[in-house]
Amino acid sequence: MNITIVCRACQSKFAFKRPLPACPNCNNGWLDAEYELTHPVQNGHLAQRGQEWRQLLDQRGASLWRYRELLPLHHDKNIVSLGEGWTPLLKAHNLSLMLGHPNIYIKDERQGPTGSFKDRQAAIAISAMKEAGIKEAVVASTGNVAIAYSAYSARAGIKLWVFVTSSVPAEKMREVALYGSEVIKVAGTYDEAKRVAAEFAASKNLFLDRGIKGIAAKEAMKTLAFEVAEQLGSIAAGQNPAMLNGSQHPWRTPDWYLQAVSGGMGPVGVMKGFAELKRLGLVPKLPKLACFQTSGCAPMARSFHQGLATAVNVDEPRTDITTLATGAPGEAYEVLRELILQHGGTIDAITDVAAFNALHLVAKMDGISVEPATAVTFAGLFKLIREGKILPHETVVINCSGHTFPVEKHIIGEHYTRDMSLPDTGELAKANRSREEGLLTALEELDSRVQRIVLVEDNLDAARLIRRILQAQGNFLIDEAHDGQSGLRLIRESRPNLVILDLMMPELDGFGVVEAMKADPTLKETPIIVITAKELTSDEKERLDGKIKALLQKGSFMDSDLLNDIQKALP
Repeated sequence: MNITIVCRACQSKFAFKRPLPACPNCNNGWLDAEYELTHPVQNGHLAQRGQEWRQLLDQRGASLWRYRELLPLHHDKNIVSLGEGWTPLLKAHNLSLMLGHPNIYIKDERQGPTGSFKDRQAAIAISAMKEAGIKEAVVASTGNVAIAYSAYSARAGIKLWVFVTSSVPAEKMREVALYGSEVIKVAGTYDEAKRVAAEFAASKNLFLDRGIKGIAAKEAMKTLAFEVAEQLGSIAAGQNPAMLNGSQHPWRTPDWYLQAVSGGMGPVGVMKGFAELKRLGLVPKLPKLACFQTSGCAPMARSFHQGLATAVNVDEPRTDITTLATGAPGEAYEVLRELILQHGGTIDAITDVAAFNALHLVAKMDGISVEPATAVTFAGLFKLIREGKILPHETVVINCSGHTFPVEKHIIGEHYTRDMSLPDTGELAKANRSREEGLLTALEELDSRVQRIVLVEDNLDAARLIRRILQAQGNFLIDEAHDGQSGLRLIRESRPNLVILDLMMPELDGFGVVEAMKADPTLKETPIIVITAKELTSDEKERLDGKIKALLQKGSFMDSDLLNDIQKALP
């Protein structure tokens, strides 16, 4: 395998032997790797070589090292691994239903060895350091890189100096120290921490990990693209995406790839991976790229929407999502902007409030607890769908970059439990006799504070989604029916505080249920919210006028829309 290093600035090319700080010709720091598939592939066009390379994968297991011909390492003996890569590609079932976009997938990087997508970077970077004989290194981080690099450095026997900002949670700093790294806390911004780390490395003549400008980081992140292409290929063929595809089915790219960015390394590397697959004839196109930043530190987003070729820095980030607080993106912005202008997409700013709302929503709806940076990505997804930029038929892959750690108070607040007191009689025998009765009494008192809702919906998936939205609030007692006739009987029997109703049902439809309720003196004041996939005609709207509290369109409402309408409808 031949690896060539290419300077982004002067386009000089030279053989890759070990990590370099800069181009030896022009001293520019942005270097990229190019690969020539020479073994065991022999002669032939690139497409033929790509297919032959794919066949090799059939003999390999599930890790990012299955792609080692396209990774910057010469000898397998230098691989430092903790089982990284081949993370699940999960379909967002409930979110897809709620948003009316059936092809939303989550690349679950939380399941890496240290819980974030930085494990990919650490595996490649530390392996390259080991191959180069580096015994001591310096890195700057906002948290996840520090943890991943520390774990892999411990395994490789490399001493690591980690420079972090004082805003990094203490729990993360303790984990870094647990691996034996030297932790230096810098009372300043992340950009200042990077500057101090570089000065320290220079003063001690130590190797400085250069992040996105170096080779390892970008090359590591492209493995995520390779996995997604394999996994989507399996899904398109009706297979389980957890099964290795190799040469079994054609590989595919999504229509959109979404990720929150700080320095921009992730999407730069991922798009490089898709570009290499296209060059080898394994996929037909690159996806559109959507990157997101917090509005309190959004130099890329602001510069992009102003049409600027270079980013205007943010000197004082103002965000609680510190992992994204890079105010000086440098060349990364220029590369991302070029990719978006060529392939489509955007860079948008997301508020902290929108991000934390999205974090809570994703956990409630699909059982996935994500770090705040990933929550920014989900909030960006919601924004692009609302704006009509992501279309219902398009396939979207979201980088779920890490797990919620630590759980922050402003995500769910202090009061996330409800107390239940059992009676204390003071006498053991009497307490035992009355234990069941006391528990039932306590539960009945709890239910007395719960609003009763009847849900009438014949689509079981839609009913499950609406029930989940309501259940996640913990304040509603829900009865359910799946056709109009049984729904009307249930309404008459239970006398609910609210009815949530579909319109298109067999036999008695939603219009008939509404009219029957309004004709019944005992039910005519019961508020009704209609949720329907039907585009109503003017006559149908007139039939509902003045009889319902709200009308929501399936596939175009968020849980907050439904809950807001419920709060308005309930007395």
